[in-house]
Amino acid sequence: MASQGGLTRRRGAGGATSPNGDDESSSRVTSPVPKQYNDRSPETAYESSENGHRIAYDPRDISENAERSKQPKLTLMEEVLLLGLKDKQGYLSFWNDNISYALRGCIVIELAFRGRISMQKDSSRRRFPLADRIIEVIDDTLTGEVLLDEALKMMKTSEKMSVSSWIDLMSGETWNLMKIGYQLKQVRERLAKGLVDKGILRTEKRNFLLFDMATHPVVDSGAKDEIRKRVRNVCSSRTVVLPPSQFLPAELDFRMLRTISMVCAAYAANVLENALVTMSHEARERAFAQVDELLAEYSQWPFAKRTGGQQGIGANIGQVIAEEVEKNKDKELQLEVIAACLSVFTRLDSLL
Repeated sequence: MASQGGLTRRRGAGGATSPNGDDESSSRVTSPVPKQYNDRSPETAYESSENGHRIAYDPRDISENAERSKQPKLTLMEEVLLLGLKDKQGYLSFWNDNISYALRGCIVIELAFRGRISMQKDSSRRRFPLADRIIEVIDDTLTGEVLLDEALKMMKTSEKMSVSSWIDLMSGETWNLMKIGYQLKQVRERLAKGLVDKGILRTEKRNFLLFDMATHPVVDSGAKDEIRKRVRNVCSSRTVVLPPSQFLPAELDFRMLRTISMVCAAYAANVLENALVTMSHEARERAFAQVDELLAEYSQWPFAKRTGGQQGIGANIGQVIAEEVEKNKDKELQLEVIAACLSVFTRLDSLL
């Protein structure tokens, strides 16, 4: 059954995928021209110690540590992946075709939240749908997250392309051999290893009859429980309150919008139901309807005015996000990127 946001909800396993050609926005770009990425930070710097010796250090390590101290412990991609993982078995459903594409969309959203990319500042951009508008790098400072930095370098050194084009290319959804190098490979495995480094998962080897596979069971259940509570809060509470934590610091900009983006991405990735298993059937149906509404309202720019939706769930979400946007008026072009990614999620089934 088609939802209000245009996303066909699939409760069980996803169907088989078949790659399609470039979308309409791809026709507006030329073949990539490789360029050397220049990191403006010096590779080595020195400082004097008390005994007069010089100590070498990499300034990029300092900037990455400062960056991480201002951000949540987990990225959007990691939160969505964590929702999809089976706690004890440590692997994703073999039949979930949506999650890989959704994770690439989360990479673009995360870069926008961190102020690295925005829509190209061009008044004529409004002639195009959100997903077909061109994005550009506005800050090439490394984030310290490997996947984000890899995507950022590609965006910096390549021609400028649209939101939907970048998500397609990073997912490998193209027949253009000149652009196949833009695909980000083994994203799920690399995210899982990052969660191992952060102490959330551990690595095991599991035998599946014909082959062995690395699995990543959950070690820190508190991290996943916090994400589940946040999802249920958004999907069932009339007044949504987001308590501060290491996963959502109180001083973080766009706390509510980031949470809504995560919930919508989990929905598009077909893993949202994993956070709702403790709810009754009727409550889950209301939760899915709520996310349908959220996806429809925040996949456009400016964001639609929200008064709590048809069910009165999340009645304060619209006001909180409006306040977040008001405090960050200079980031309108970054918010357009987030809305554009959510609009791509509404078309996920037709793109795959």
